[in-house]
Amino acid sequence: MAEVDCKKYLKLSGLEPLIVTPESNFINVGERTNVTGSRKFLRLIKEEKYDEALDIARAQVEGGAQIIDVNMDEGMLDGVYAMTKFLNLIAAEPDIARVPVMIDSSKWEIIEAGLKVIQGKGVVNSISLKEGEETFIHHAKLIKRYGAAVIVMAFDEKGQADTYERRIEICKRSYDILVEKVGFPAEDIIFDPNIFPVATGMEEHRRNALDFFLATKWIRENLSCAHVSGGVSNVSFSFRGNDKVREAMHSAFLYHAIQHGMTMGIVNPEMLEIYDEIDPVLLEHVEDVLLDRRDDATERLLDLAESYKSETKSTEKAIAEWRNSSVQERLTYSLVKGIDEFIEIDVEEARQQVDKPIEVIENHLMNGMNVVGDLFGSGKMFLPQVVKSARVMKKAVAYLLPYIEASKDGKSSSAGKVLMATVKGDVHDIGKNIVSVVLACNNFEIIDLGVMVPPEKIIETAVKENVDVIGLSGLITPSLDEMVYLAKELEKLNIKIPIMIGGATTSRAHTAVKIAPEYQSTVVHVNDASRAVTVASNLLQPEMKSKYASDLKDEYAKLREGYLNRSREKNYLSIEEARKNKFKIDWGTYQPSMPHFIGSKTVYVELSDLVPYIDWTPFFQSWELYGKYPAILTDEVVGEQATNLFEDAQKMLATIIDEKWFVAKGILGIFPANSVNDDDIEVVTSGGVDKFLSLRQQSQKTVGAPNIALADFIAPKDSNIQDYIGCFCVTTGFGVDEKAKEFEKQLDDYNSILVKALGDRLAEAFAEYLHEKVRKEIWGYASDENLSNEDLIKESYKGIRPAPGYPACPDHLEKPTIWKLLNIEQEIGVKLTESMAMWPAASVSGYYFANPQSKYFGLGKIQKDQLADYAQRRNISIEQAEKWLAPNLAD
Repeated sequence: MAEVDCKKYLKLSGLEPLIVTPESNFINVGERTNVTGSRKFLRLIKEEKYDEALDIARAQVEGGAQIIDVNMDEGMLDGVYAMTKFLNLIAAEPDIARVPVMIDSSKWEIIEAGLKVIQGKGVVNSISLKEGEETFIHHAKLIKRYGAAVIVMAFDEKGQADTYERRIEICKRSYDILVEKVGFPAEDIIFDPNIFPVATGMEEHRRNALDFFLATKWIRENLSCAHVSGGVSNVSFSFRGNDKVREAMHSAFLYHAIQHGMTMGIVNPEMLEIYDEIDPVLLEHVEDVLLDRRDDATERLLDLAESYKSETKSTEKAIAEWRNSSVQERLTYSLVKGIDEFIEIDVEEARQQVDKPIEVIENHLMNGMNVVGDLFGSGKMFLPQVVKSARVMKKAVAYLLPYIEASKDGKSSSAGKVLMATVKGDVHDIGKNIVSVVLACNNFEIIDLGVMVPPEKIIETAVKENVDVIGLSGLITPSLDEMVYLAKELEKLNIKIPIMIGGATTSRAHTAVKIAPEYQSTVVHVNDASRAVTVASNLLQPEMKSKYASDLKDEYAKLREGYLNRSREKNYLSIEEARKNKFKIDWGTYQPSMPHFIGSKTVYVELSDLVPYIDWTPFFQSWELYGKYPAILTDEVVGEQATNLFEDAQKMLATIIDEKWFVAKGILGIFPANSVNDDDIEVVTSGGVDKFLSLRQQSQKTVGAPNIALADFIAPKDSNIQDYIGCFCVTTGFGVDEKAKEFEKQLDDYNSILVKALGDRLAEAFAEYLHEKVRKEIWGYASDENLSNEDLIKESYKGIRPAPGYPACPDHLEKPTIWKLLNIEQEIGVKLTESMAMWPAASVSGYYFANPQSKYFGLGKIQKDQLADYAQRRNISIEQAEKWLAPNLAD
């Protein structure tokens, strides 16, 4: 990639930040929420079917888009209205709004309409010099004022840039105007140097791709901090209808564009072939065109495109061929493909060829694992494959250990020793285990302390084992405080071991603002397994660790300063004002459904009954394979690996059911209830009266939009209407840890992680299954319901089942009330840790609301007045309340 001399990063955000650093992979911009590129999306917008249009946006995000491109440019549309409405709807959908938005339009009024309502920091696509400098500067100043980044087209008063020279001339002129006259942040400038079709038969189009590559390289080397983007599908326009050639062209174009410095682009992943899997003959012909390597390149590609036939692979022939390779090639092949059938035979052959058995690990096996690491780091291998590679590696090492012990060679030199632990009170470890495997694959020695590890044990082990890095994981909110506490303790003891932070509730912002200030040594947030190796290597390599640590401290200090000094404009209501704007239901016309059952009861079901209720999409996400099931199975990029993983899951699931590895047991209760004091829900049981406490949204809403609390969905006590509420807990977790440990003893991390992931899926399926029974039979408020599993996943049912710790009710302290009402620990054995995590981990708990107007929502940020009110209602100190609600505090 082209060298970039810039210490400022492009920072975008939806609900979550997207920070583009030199280490970032290519940023994929989803293209389907564009009326000019998707006939389906256009039809839905024209027909005002915005809910269905949102599903397209959601699918883009689930499919791995890190930014979504929204375009409403169509002659028969009111673009301003459509852009405003759609972006407002996106803002209310956390699963979509978590990614930044690219406001895409050729009309300034539509762009500005989008800028007025966009969630977070987005990108304007685009502005240019085609209407002259005055208009260009005017638009740029407004974009800067709105706080967005901008895409600048290589287009001026003379027209679009169609040569290398014109591209760099216009981009340089635009850059100088933006930086020097507008004061636009250079890191927020993204150039689109125009991707034009190649192989059109016209001589002037021969260098279209090559000139784009060279212009991209020039921009990245000469226009400091600027980025490069483009619409990739344009390059293959000449081959419409020939998907095989187009897919190869897109992949090859991206490969070379990224090498030259392209940062992001609008790409359809369904039209991408994996670069290394393009037929070599086709790849040669495609690259001859893209790189303008031959005078007859176009004619040759056109001829090949007519005759090109896909060939089926012969597995048997492939096996025969690789078994005839050298021992190093065979070992590498086994590691890359995750095949352990021949590993002991090949390791033994390698042992016979070396002086010391340790050399097989340090040379043969690590050579193979380096290939695995390179392929994973470049996006050519995926997490399930890497975990299988680790299984093969462990079996190879296990075979060699007796020989190593006998030769008294001692230990192999490692890349470093890493202690991994899920912090005290937290029981979730799938993500931590995956990171451990990925690090182990890259020759790091791992000490895994497991889950619910007290800080004393982490510190004691870190010192005793002289570890190089401490890795901390956490899934629930209280885990954040545990990490802060541990950092403080390490500082008190003058320990200087770098800390890596990871897990679902953690974030770069929290790490910078809350943890890093408490520890003088390095603290770094790692957002996924694919980044762990790079981070750990940077922390430990002598030639770079000092600079890396210094740069990281500077980066976090700026992030912390920006966070602490951020605008405090009044975007919130007081709690009294918010309560006046509550979600209003006409209780005079509402008649609650009388439950068929009052009280609590335990439920046991066969695991086989839960299988139809499994939502497989999160299963793939836990393995860092992103896409919606079942479409992910045929995805051009990850489809093959998703299919292999799914087949393995189905085989294990069948065994789990046949051999009864787990037991599915749950408990539910339905009780008379009414809301009291605005935000509380009074629950009447045979043992007396209890209360559920709900929290209310305090953000300033648009006119007519309410500030919701869960209590709004229950009839007030003074209405004299008897309403009801339900709660539940289900588990499929008993037996999961035991099976996982059995696999770990067999050096099989792949199946250890797989069995935990399936335990989680079955627990979620049990929650879905039981909710349906409650709606249709036990409570019976939706007895005529007839929904498919897809409808259930979309939450198309009446009523809701929110859970403590989730967006509508982030307060984990509600769980003990559910445990008390249902006597959960005694009845089904599920316990709460001191941090309110459920054990076993494959467990789900929550409420049942039957009101047809009840809906899921996110609480968002709350103010200090509600925090104080909450602490008083909960009868705890404000400091304790802050601990549990820290991520939701506005200040």
